[in-house]
Amino acid sequence: MNRLKIGQFNDSFPPTIDGVAQAVKNYASVLHEKHCDVTVVTPEYKGVVDNYPFEVFRYQSIPLDKRIGYRAGNPFNIETLIRLRHKHFNLMHVHAPFASSVLVQNINRMPKVPVVLTYHTKFDIDISKRISLSGFRKIAMRFVLENINNADEIWVVTEGCGKALRNIGYRGGYRVMENGTDFAYGKAEPEKVIELREKYNIPEGNFVFLFVGRMMWYKNVRLILDSLKIAKQKGVPFRAFMIGDGLDAPQIKKYAEEIGLSEQAIFTGPIYDREYLRVFYSLADAFLFPSTYDTSGIVVKEAAACDCPALLIRESCAAEGVQHNFTGYLAEENAESCAEVLISACQSKDGMHKVGANAGKYIYLSWDTAVDRAYNRYVEIINTDPKHLPYNSKAKWV
Repeated sequence: MNRLKIGQFNDSFPPTIDGVAQAVKNYASVLHEKHCDVTVVTPEYKGVVDNYPFEVFRYQSIPLDKRIGYRAGNPFNIETLIRLRHKHFNLMHVHAPFASSVLVQNINRMPKVPVVLTYHTKFDIDISKRISLSGFRKIAMRFVLENINNADEIWVVTEGCGKALRNIGYRGGYRVMENGTDFAYGKAEPEKVIELREKYNIPEGNFVFLFVGRMMWYKNVRLILDSLKIAKQKGVPFRAFMIGDGLDAPQIKKYAEEIGLSEQAIFTGPIYDREYLRVFYSLADAFLFPSTYDTSGIVVKEAAACDCPALLIRESCAAEGVQHNFTGYLAEENAESCAEVLISACQSKDGMHKVGANAGKYIYLSWDTAVDRAYNRYVEIINTDPKHLPYNSKAKWV
């Protein structure tokens, strides 16, 4: 049997770093290694050399406003359309309802092939942040919804992401297909953990807390700092690593100093070495991730890979599947609740270790497993009459 040909389409790809770009890279890597031929289709960036075992097809693009931070692909370039039609994909998987969706629609002429679209994030929030005029925001959201409605199957990464999809007006069916993590399961070597503790002079008996993510206020970083301030006032000895970078980083560092966390909060900047990052997860007693913006929270699975339990906001997307005091910790979205839950957890380090081990057992999901599930569904979709596919706009669920 010939290997299937699958196209993975997205508006970003490394060297652009965001969660969806990383997801596409991992999809392509696992699919290529285990299942099928893969082509990643993404806008061109000047000077970029793609060195991957799978094909990366870069097409004509233009820079967007700096506030957006991406390049926009041209989905109408005739040469691009001709070359991609000659790929003869068996299925095309779109990861963004923007230029990539339009490109797929322009490629997908007779005979048509199935199109899967994954709604990864709350695009309505991104649009509202980047487009100031309400009239243009409405036009942009209609454009997004139209692209979603054109797909043969809709996937979301969490049930909460599905609710976000409903909030923009989508009324069809969708299927939850979780993202995984590229972290292999297991803690870092004990010697490396000891070295890290010594490098930052963490006193014996101190708890270690951790945040990994973009240093942006919308990630609820203020809530983390306010919770830590209360924990300090209640006498909890700790150090908190804040790993990442972002536009709000200077203001966040200043705020930490203003509320008396100069000694406790350690800002490392971004860490790109994944195995070095594993050492931080392995050292930490708890991972602090009170974001209500993220639809998947892959970093929660990264923490679970190292048996590190996460403190999350109850009913947030990142908290899906987490049981309080069993596979993680759940709090309300305010500093008092988060601090109370964290202080309670700190009453027993053994208890924290048990919750962390449960997170590793029940929350961790590798990209291998996640993509295996996706490929199996690809095969089912390809072998099913499109009229009978239940997870799309034609199957009215609402």
